[in-house]
Amino acid sequence: MSLFGAMNTAIAGLNSQSSAFGNISDNVANTQTVGFKRVDTAFVDYLTTSTVDVNAPGAVVAKPTYMNNIQGTITQTDDTLGLAIAGQGFFAVSQQTGEVNSVPTFNPQQYYTRAGDFQLNKKGYMVNSAGLYLNGWPVDTQGNVNENSLAPIQVTQTVYNPVATSNVTLSANLPATPTAGTATAASPISSDINVYDALGTVHTVTLNWVRNAQDNWTVSISVPDDTVATARGSAVVQFGAASGNPVAEGTVGQIGSTTGSVTSGGYVAGGAATLTFDDDFGSGMQTITLNIGTYGQTDGVTQYAGSTYNLRGLTQDGVPPGSFAGVTTQTNGSIIVNYDNGQTRRIAQVPLVTFNAANKLQRQDGQAFTTTIDSGTPLAQAAGTNGAGNLVTNSLEGSNVDIASEFSKLIVAQRAYSANTKMVTTADDMLQQTIEMKR
Repeated sequence: MSLFGAMNTAIAGLNSQSSAFGNISDNVANTQTVGFKRVDTAFVDYLTTSTVDVNAPGAVVAKPTYMNNIQGTITQTDDTLGLAIAGQGFFAVSQQTGEVNSVPTFNPQQYYTRAGDFQLNKKGYMVNSAGLYLNGWPVDTQGNVNENSLAPIQVTQTVYNPVATSNVTLSANLPATPTAGTATAASPISSDINVYDALGTVHTVTLNWVRNAQDNWTVSISVPDDTVATARGSAVVQFGAASGNPVAEGTVGQIGSTTGSVTSGGYVAGGAATLTFDDDFGSGMQTITLNIGTYGQTDGVTQYAGSTYNLRGLTQDGVPPGSFAGVTTQTNGSIIVNYDNGQTRRIAQVPLVTFNAANKLQRQDGQAFTTTIDSGTPLAQAAGTNGAGNLVTNSLEGSNVDIASEFSKLIVAQRAYSANTKMVTTADDMLQQTIEMKR
């Protein structure tokens, strides 16, 4: 009975070492596979009879040990959409099952992966080399993230709609003692700024400053290509004590005596000093607010010592139309679409999905995983929060296989397999000798 038991045990050993060899072969074959997680082998002893006086040969079974939570090496890549995870977490991805009216349909089963070699496919979806579609939280036009929904990320190469100018901000210093012949009606101090109408057409607005008296100026607003009139109106701007309001010398204290379409909201301590005017550039009337700072503060227009005008900044919030220029990723998971007018738009945010027992996930094709009862419930969260890993842009996570270690395991598995074959042949010889005892 012991000879047969020994032979059965040795055969179990051969099967177990064959399984170990298969895992090693799988690991070695995938040393260059992006996001691959190696599989080690654990050997488990199974008993038949084992007491104080008797121990009968048992068996050994090889079980896979998944190393899903072991980090692979992160390297930079030329792929601008490449993403790697430093730490725990997985990308949520979807598997395409077909198309309906040229729109892809997806398997309702949620998949997870560490393979972040994403690129845009012909329909603008972010897809990795295994054909899995990256999922993200959608972002609405106001920039709000919907963390209750996960959907494949699609980058639509649409134009960026123009935005009509509604605010102009001026920061400058008017000279307290202008050079003779300047800051007059005949030779005003001028600043030009380009603004946009509702169609994205650019227009020039001119601000002309004329000094009336000490601490007292008139600013006139004109639009050379205005369809209605070349002058929009004017307002008197007073500084310091001359304004009659308690503000520091050299700072805006009062706006008044407006003409034309120019209006002012009046003085409010610590409030914005603004002028508002209406204009029609040919695509409809639009209202533009000129912000010249804060009453009593130095963040806008001031009047301090000097003889020349010092323009510090002149900006506006209008935007011309823009065409799609590319897409980039950010370390917080934001997917950013870039346009050739200098504007950007966030369309989605990539969360990281964590598990209590990532090594219990079920392996699938294409370096993907699905949940099991033992893996725990998936938790999607922003990168870098609550134990989720950090995202590394323009990078990829390689296989976590150490080829030197795998070769060491291979040698051990080969020797163990040879030893088990020797046990089988030896048991066979002993049985043969036992049979021949009858002769």
